[in-house]
Amino acid sequence: MILLERTDELRRLADALRRAREGRGDRFVITGPLGCGKSSLLDAIRPHAKGFRVLTADCSLLEQDFAFGVARQLLDPVLAHDCARLLDGPAGLARPVFEEDTPADSVFAVQEAAISGLIALVGAISSERPVLLLIDDLQWADGPSLRWLAVLAAMLEDQPVLLVAATRDNARGLRECTEIRLEPLSHKAIAELVERRTGRHPDEEFVTACHAVTGGNPMFLCAVLHHVTSPTAGQVPHVLELRPARLRERLVRDLATQPLFAQDFAKAAAVLGEDELVGRLAGLTEERAREAQRVLDQAGLVISRPVVRDAIEESMPVAEREDWQAKAVRLLHDNGRPAEQVAARLLALSTVRGGWAVETLGEAAATAMRRGAPEVAARYLRRALRTVPEASERRARLLVDLATAERFFDPAASVRHIASAVPLFRDVEQRAAALVRIAPTALGSAPRPVRDLIDQVAAGLAHDQELAYRLEARQRCAWHSDPALLAGSAQRLGQISGATPGARELQIVLLDAAMLTARLPAHEVAAIASTVLAQEPPHPRHVHTALPLLIKVLAVADAAHQAVPWLDEALRQAATTVEQALIRAEQAFVLMHLGKPGEAHAAAERALDLAVLDWRGDTTTAAIGLAAVAMDLRDPDLIGKLLTSRRDRDDPAGVEAVYRMLHAMGDALAGEHAQALERLLDCGRMFDAVGWRNPVLLPWCVNVARLHAQLGDFEAAREAAAEGWDRAVEWGAPIGIGRALNVLGRYTPGAQGAGMLREAVQVLHANPFERAKALLQLGARERADGDPQAQRHLEEAHRLAVESGAERLAQRIAEELDGNSPGIVVTLTRAEFKVAGLVVRGLTNAEIADELAVTSRAIEKHLTNSFRKLGIRRRTELPGALARAYPPSA
Repeated sequence: MILLERTDELRRLADALRRAREGRGDRFVITGPLGCGKSSLLDAIRPHAKGFRVLTADCSLLEQDFAFGVARQLLDPVLAHDCARLLDGPAGLARPVFEEDTPADSVFAVQEAAISGLIALVGAISSERPVLLLIDDLQWADGPSLRWLAVLAAMLEDQPVLLVAATRDNARGLRECTEIRLEPLSHKAIAELVERRTGRHPDEEFVTACHAVTGGNPMFLCAVLHHVTSPTAGQVPHVLELRPARLRERLVRDLATQPLFAQDFAKAAAVLGEDELVGRLAGLTEERAREAQRVLDQAGLVISRPVVRDAIEESMPVAEREDWQAKAVRLLHDNGRPAEQVAARLLALSTVRGGWAVETLGEAAATAMRRGAPEVAARYLRRALRTVPEASERRARLLVDLATAERFFDPAASVRHIASAVPLFRDVEQRAAALVRIAPTALGSAPRPVRDLIDQVAAGLAHDQELAYRLEARQRCAWHSDPALLAGSAQRLGQISGATPGARELQIVLLDAAMLTARLPAHEVAAIASTVLAQEPPHPRHVHTALPLLIKVLAVADAAHQAVPWLDEALRQAATTVEQALIRAEQAFVLMHLGKPGEAHAAAERALDLAVLDWRGDTTTAAIGLAAVAMDLRDPDLIGKLLTSRRDRDDPAGVEAVYRMLHAMGDALAGEHAQALERLLDCGRMFDAVGWRNPVLLPWCVNVARLHAQLGDFEAAREAAAEGWDRAVEWGAPIGIGRALNVLGRYTPGAQGAGMLREAVQVLHANPFERAKALLQLGARERADGDPQAQRHLEEAHRLAVESGAERLAQRIAEELDGNSPGIVVTLTRAEFKVAGLVVRGLTNAEIADELAVTSRAIEKHLTNSFRKLGIRRRTELPGALARAYPPSA
């Protein structure tokens, strides 16, 4: 191997090896165009790596879909000698990468978990001796391996590991790596290389011509030298004809002059690469294969070079190339190569024949799922579907497997493919088993034909009670905006024992319906929900089941504390971005109902930053929960992010109403109070139409009351708050009752309103955030009335707001304590409230007197008292003064 003008690069890598030997690892990426010597530089590092365990991988375009294929190339040789010991402890998470028979349900969506295991495995290997990882053609690495290498590269500074990868220009690589770019050879280096190759000192004109033709590319230069007789000026015209494209043509012409067995060997190598089966693919014995290699080497056709193999493969007619590839795939399969390696090549074939191919693709898909690569699994299954008959149970099974993979990244497609599979099964139990592969929460937006199909299969299912429970759960989720079906949920819930997983799944769906409709009191719902949660071990995969509904039910029923340790453990195990995002969303909802707005806001932001929320499928429940959090926090930024996370489309009425309610809150925060009120009233009508009446999850009544007050209509504000109070009492959760009392007390003057605020403070004793808001209103009322308890209540409100992380509320309370508050002065009598509200609506004194059947003098007296108490002098100041006295933000 001749390596010229690479001394500095080699010295840098040798220094890095020295540091890695001392425990200070590093990572490098060698870049440059095809043929610049990247592979040669990788080879040149090896002699400097004495004492290192050298692990190598050559990436291949045809194996790009082989999940963790590069990781296996690097680590399989080590595990072959001591697998059990090395895969012990944290490294055991990587077991699905190397073992074909890992149970599918033992590791769920394992990609990130496997990455953690692989990192631990490298740590275990490097603890015995330093490790050098050499990876060629990184641009062809499979996605999971590339993600692992990216994480590993960022963690090497304190490990005895050196990672060196080579990749072509403008190709994907690794961030955070030091780049070593290989420059073209200089005129002087070209002259030296020519002399070493030919044994003769070259003419200056010859060297100049070589430089012009090859651009200093070592591989192209070697190809040129093979086609000239001597490095003399007389060969310059011939050299100038050998541009890179011409070189490829010359390679193909030269191959055609070789013996037939050597041509077959070259074509086999072009298809298989550097594989021990190349000779067998060409139909040659081992001795004949070695002879073919010698013949090709002597002809300058070095098939170990990618450019040579590419030129040979591209020269073959399409039919011939397809035939070679088909034979290669079958040879790999028959020689026991991993299913994914075979399947990755099957994807490149336009036609696949034989049941073995479909079985291999299915097996590869199952392996990809175990390794946490559902997108890869889906590609294998879609390829298999092109081969099987249209109306067959085999096709149905493949569609079900495809839907199972798609539920992780395309829930809508998953539902469609299950619906396509069901009619292909002859047996009703098989149809039901296919349908229950869909998570109940994914069916909320299912089209009408899918819902009808579920009903049809459920009607025909007679004997399997467990399947019947699970199918009913999906029926109810699919029709969860049907008020008639929702109305019977509480009664049906009393008929289910929860003794089996299917029964508990149905219980969860029924509990959600009972919560939405408030048909059962909160304490009964909380008791059943707590029992169900106790029987379900925490696991991140719950986000793809009905369990997120259960977490929501517990929070709305004022039993959120029971979900905290459960969710913490599920998050600890979470291996994928989707799992982490959806669990963070659940945590935000739970924390908000525990009165911890600071922590809830942080969890909501983290969930949204992971960018998986789109208000459909498994994310619908999370979206509704985050919408409730954003509205409770009155955070315009959070509301804006949620509004932009949803695509424009038709959703079930209940989900659509939640989205519109979020819009209304955004309008209110932007000062568009009239528009916000109109939207909220419309939302209320939509919720009532579908039977969604829960005042904690959907507090539209109290928000309507705030907006009426903001617009000066205090009578309407009290009416809306009173309706919210009635609904809260019906549901029975303290948080709902306390909120309603707080709002109703604010807009009810005199001792009666103050009494309501005191009751709200007591009811909300377990929720520091809501209690702080009630104490603020009570303290402000008491201060206006000269009550000495005001200071103590305001100080307690401030302490609770600070402890709960409610910064804006704490600031507002501090202003009230300092005497700089813009208002919250509720000292008007009921008659003064009434008159002030009518003035804001634009009525004259005479019109108000007629409306209330009193004298104009009485109206003037009420207004005079109101002006004095509010600190204003004229009618035009009244709307603003009332708005300051009753701001809707607390």
